[in-house]
Amino acid sequence: MKIEMRDIDKSFGGNKVLDKAQFHIGDGEIQALVGENGAGKSTLMKILTGVYSRDGGQVFVDGREVHYTHPHQAAADGIVFIYQELNVMYDLTVEENMFMGREIVGRFGVLDKAAMAQRCEAALADLGVSIPVRAPMNTLSVGQQQMIEIAKALMWDVKVLIMDEPTAALTPKETKRLFEVARRLREKGVSIVYISHRLEEIFELCDTVSVLRDGKFIAEQPIGETNMNDIVKMMIGRDIGERYPQRESKLGEVVLEVKDLTKEGLFKDVSFSVRAGEVLGVSGLMGAGRTEIMHSIFGDIPADSGEIFVAGKRVRIRSPRQAKRLGIGYITEDRKTEGLMLEQNIRINVSLTNYGKISKNSVIDFPAEKKLAQRAVEELLIRCSGTEQMCENLSGGNQQKVVFAKWSLMDPRVLILDEPTRGVDVGAKKEIYSIINKLAESGVAVIMVSSELPEILGMSDRVMVVHEGVVQGFLANLCGDETCQAEATQENIMILATGGQLHE
Repeated sequence: MKIEMRDIDKSFGGNKVLDKAQFHIGDGEIQALVGENGAGKSTLMKILTGVYSRDGGQVFVDGREVHYTHPHQAAADGIVFIYQELNVMYDLTVEENMFMGREIVGRFGVLDKAAMAQRCEAALADLGVSIPVRAPMNTLSVGQQQMIEIAKALMWDVKVLIMDEPTAALTPKETKRLFEVARRLREKGVSIVYISHRLEEIFELCDTVSVLRDGKFIAEQPIGETNMNDIVKMMIGRDIGERYPQRESKLGEVVLEVKDLTKEGLFKDVSFSVRAGEVLGVSGLMGAGRTEIMHSIFGDIPADSGEIFVAGKRVRIRSPRQAKRLGIGYITEDRKTEGLMLEQNIRINVSLTNYGKISKNSVIDFPAEKKLAQRAVEELLIRCSGTEQMCENLSGGNQQKVVFAKWSLMDPRVLILDEPTRGVDVGAKKEIYSIINKLAESGVAVIMVSSELPEILGMSDRVMVVHEGVVQGFLANLCGDETCQAEATQENIMILATGGQLHE
């Protein structure tokens, strides 16, 4: 199927999101669609699939002009959009999700569950995955849910599949499987629009790349005729320089020490320390227990045994409130449900962890509150109309900066970062890395959990690798710690993350 979008315009409330945007994809092609947060990528695809109406421009499918007003119309023509936020009914089974609104009905209006189960099993088998079709969706991993969404699309003769950040929450193994599926679909003539901030992936998977910036079409190029620096420059309109800003590591005393921390079924005998001014990277496969360990340190998950020391003093942390009082901050991996009150403005969100600075006798000093929020906007370069702007109307990168502001302005001793750049574009990533470096340079002990190995290697002084709830080893990176087992490389991290041992 060939699709062409010409001169597409779209505005929301006077804000022009797309300005004469162009897009083209041919038969059996995997095309990357890239741009910063807010560049208009998802909006353009939602116009293609009938989620949004366009203000101007034309859409052609196999040379025929179309005006879809509902995604079902696009799906009937074989164009399916798998969103970043998966369209999943968690309390229903795999089978029920895959046939939602398209159930097979037998005689007398009774559901033909056997036929539906058979179709589901065949669709999943085509993708090379084995998932029980009667399993509730809430028992499956995000990677399995992603595969189910793809299988659901393929059951209806898909010709163009649009995937928005499909690997954001996948393990390396699941990502590899997804790529295998994508290549197999391409061989069958299916075209794929691949929206991703992970530029390394598009060079591995895609045939061509289209770039949007500020709602405008910038370029379409074969992937073999460009490079990462060129794409980044087209995306942000300037040369970004080094992806990971340099930092001179000046390590101080141990600020946080964890000894033999154990929670049955989640992690066991976890021991590590982190020093003032250090960035300790925490790596491991999805489900290894990294986040659970951090939640335990922060008081969300009570450990069964073990000890925690802050500045040399043994402490018992039974709640996030206690952790905060001890100077421990936590930027969670899900900013939309745990990190921010999206329906509130920047000022209120920044205040949430800083009432001690802006109130007296439980009464908020509103000028002080406004001044603190303005400081956040200026110091973290939050792009907004002002401190009263609602967080739901900010780009992903700027939302993440508000989360950083909440905790960094608290002046923490220890700051835990869980996937700090997930869903953030390359330009905003660079700015967030600079924020992390400034925090470390000011003496904050930073613990950074990340699934992106280049990020771990680019930002960490040391790397702690977790496998199935156990600390498998430590690797030296920027600081050259002689107590580590070996040098931090992608290969060494993956050996430890998969349960292997490093040989002298």
